[in-house]
Order: sequence, then structure tokens, then C-alpha cells
Amino acid sequence: MIVWVNGSFGAGKTTLAAELHNRRPDALLYDPERVGMVLWEIVDVPTGDFQDLRLWRRQLVSLALGLLEEYERPILVPMTLVDPLYVSEVFGALAAADVTVHHFFLKVPADVLERRLDARAVAMGAPEGDVDGSRWAKDRVARCVAAADNMPDGTILLDGERPTAELADDVLKHVGVLL
Repeated sequence: MIVWVNGSFGAGKTTLAAELHNRRPDALLYDPERVGMVLWEIVDVPTGDFQDLRLWRRQLVSLALGLLEEYERPILVPMTLVDPLYVSEVFGALAAADVTVHHFFLKVPADVLERRLDARAVAMGAPEGDVDGSRWAKDRVARCVAAADNMPDGTILLDGERPTAELADDVLKHVGVLL
């Protein structure tokens, strides 16, 4: 089983997944962004977004399936995935492999996301006004916020402004004894 925590950059996906992992350390924490970073070191990413690489999407699924097969433990996946074609491709491949995916989407207003991204950049010591990672993420906020209403059937929308502990409670209640 996979617990996928989706949402915009700055929505709190990684924080929520870490909280879930603290509560259930037997679950594997799998961040597909790391797969993207590896590919970025190997091949050209013409669009600047590794999600546009078909190989990334295939490897994301392949590694998830391998982790499930080899370790037979739940997997926590904090990953923004909002392009409708990519969502369909990735979740379709997991469904075709008969994997149960509990998909959660953290909804957070755009202005809150932008403040969070600014705060993250400052905390990381980036120069004010020249934060490539923050700018890149902020440029995608509107698209990510709009995507919340177009997620696949069965997606659980969560208010990402609520405290992380409460969100983790909600996820665990939904997933039940499986996690």
C-alpha cells in the first residue's frame, strides 16, 4: 500500500509524511524527487522539470513497486504530482500492478503557500529576491492550487493549514489498520 501525500510546493507534504513516519517507523519513506535529481545529473531536462521525463515517471513507479515487493511494508510518498496526464500515468500504472494507493491532497491558499515558500528560502539562507528554487516553486503555485479540484476520484482533500498532528490523525483514520 502507498500513502501518497500530494499538494503544492510549500503545502506541508514532507512535514506530514515525516509525522506519519514518526508514528509508523515501519513504513518506508520514499521521495521520488530524489529519483528526479539523479536523472538530472545524468540527462538533459529541457523543460527544467524532471517530471516531464517519461523515464522519471516510469522509474518512480518501478522503484515503488520494487520497494513494496522487496520489503512488504507501506510506503509514504510526499510528492507534488498535478499534471493530469502524469497523475493518470503514474496512478494508472500502480493500479495496474494492483497496488492500493491512498491519495491525499493538501489544499492551501496561494497566498499562504507563497509566504511559506519565502520563509523556507530565508531559512535556507538564499539571497532575498534571488531564490531560484523558491521562484520556480512559486511560479507553479497557481497551477497546483487549481489542480486540487481535478484530482482522481478517491482523492482525500485535506486542509493544509491545519496542524500537522491533526492531519496525520486524519490520514491514519482514513487508512485504518492497513498502516
